[in-house]
Amino acid sequence: MKKILFALTTVAIMASCSNDNPRTAAETKIITPTDTAGLAQFQAWKMQNELAATQQAQQNLVAEQPVKEVVKERVVYVNKPAPRRKASTARSSTSSSSGNSGSSSGSSSSTSQNTAKKEGWSKAAKGAVIGGVGGAVIGGVVNKRNRGAGAVIGGVLGAGAGYGIGRSKDKKDGRY
Repeated sequence: MKKILFALTTVAIMASCSNDNPRTAAETKIITPTDTAGLAQFQAWKMQNELAATQQAQQNLVAEQPVKEVVKERVVYVNKPAPRRKASTARSSTSSSSGNSGSSSGSSSSTSQNTAKKEGWSKAAKGAVIGGVGGAVIGGVVNKRNRGAGAVIGGVLGAGAGYGIGRSKDKKDGRY
């Protein structure tokens, strides 16, 4: 049935498109549109008036408004904690016992002893890594339905807890 319907539709379209009665050149006259309403002239006039109006409006705005100064300030707050020195008693005893002539050399040697070495990983970084790995393992074991999601959630929580513990140890040691 579908094939018959398709064939009839194709025949009907071809029959309606056939050129049974040819037209002469006089009958197929090409119609050129003419501007009877003056649309082109109106559009040109409109563009000229809009251009003049915008230029005049800009001149009026510049003449009427005083020049405003824009001042932008940028405030930067720096939070520097006071350094903790555990060996303050050792430094004061060294400088007082060495006298006036040796005080400059004694204070410079004690200053080098007070600065903490910043080599290697901080305790905060170590805690974050250890906590992340441990949390991922525990999260994967606990969540039996979706082990991947459990591992990710456990890893994030473990890394956060490990970082907090390690950071507090760094603060106690004087590493900022």
